[in-house]
Amino acid sequence: MTEALPKLPVLAVEDSPFSRRLLEHALSGDSYSLLFAENGKEALHLFKERRPAIVITDWMLPDCSGPELCQRIRADSSDSYTYIILLTSMTEKEDIVKGLSSGADDYLTKPFDRGELLARIGVGRRIIDLHREIDAKNKLLEEMAHTDSLTGLPNRRAIEEWANRQLRGAARHGYSLWVVHADLDNFKIINDSHGHDAGDEVLRGFATILKENTRASDISGRMGGDEFLVVLTHAQEDQIQLTVERLRARLALKKFTFGGESISVTASFGACGFQGKKPPELSDLVQQADKALYCAKRMGRNQIRIEPFSVSIA
Repeated sequence: MTEALPKLPVLAVEDSPFSRRLLEHALSGDSYSLLFAENGKEALHLFKERRPAIVITDWMLPDCSGPELCQRIRADSSDSYTYIILLTSMTEKEDIVKGLSSGADDYLTKPFDRGELLARIGVGRRIIDLHREIDAKNKLLEEMAHTDSLTGLPNRRAIEEWANRQLRGAARHGYSLWVVHADLDNFKIINDSHGHDAGDEVLRGFATILKENTRASDISGRMGGDEFLVVLTHAQEDQIQLTVERLRARLALKKFTFGGESISVTASFGACGFQGKKPPELSDLVQQADKALYCAKRMGRNQIRIEPFSVSIA
């Protein structure tokens, strides 16, 4: 049994009651969900509110022309593609060229044949479906480009893009931003003793801890290797200490079993913060957090080192 296609939303812009009835008759059934507008203003309002996939518009409207409406719709439909069909009684080539140049995808001369109208809308539906498929694939590719394939966490590119936006917001609105650099302790020994699959399991295990303990307003991700970065906003130094301590303790308590042997893994953390009117470069904050991290390593690992809060008044 073939699954029925979902109804396609269609906006018909027509001030003639007779033409509206013809369109309603032609598009009646289970395939289309029909909206009507009598002028350009009403059409734009419905378009913004309902986002129809296909627009059928008369050339002559009370407050604007069909080509003008096409241009306005095109200017307001950057998020998804809309297929536009012009209905016109004009058959001169220059008029048709003008209509297509304004942003229409197709045209149909009045009086139209129901079968031809349905065929042209069918073409529009296939193009809309193609655009949606391309948009979905592009979205997936974008997500893949911003995701670490091993852990599922945001990757370095995603962290940097997000953190740079937050830095500008922190400077503009006066809230704090913290960068926490984490590095697994003695990770090379795990790979050498138990193999790279074991190392991958440890990375995924720490990633799970980060996911479960990162607020929606913050971000945690993998920078590469066994290095991770957490960026937190709207937090004071005592909150940072508690947050990072929670991460450190949960990893230290977690047990990994490889070849019948149960082992514990720890991580060291370095953090630095910013609050002020002039945002620093993210790379400078990461470098400061990195210095704090290696100070924690020198202090014996499985440690947290927080740099003094940086306040910019410039």
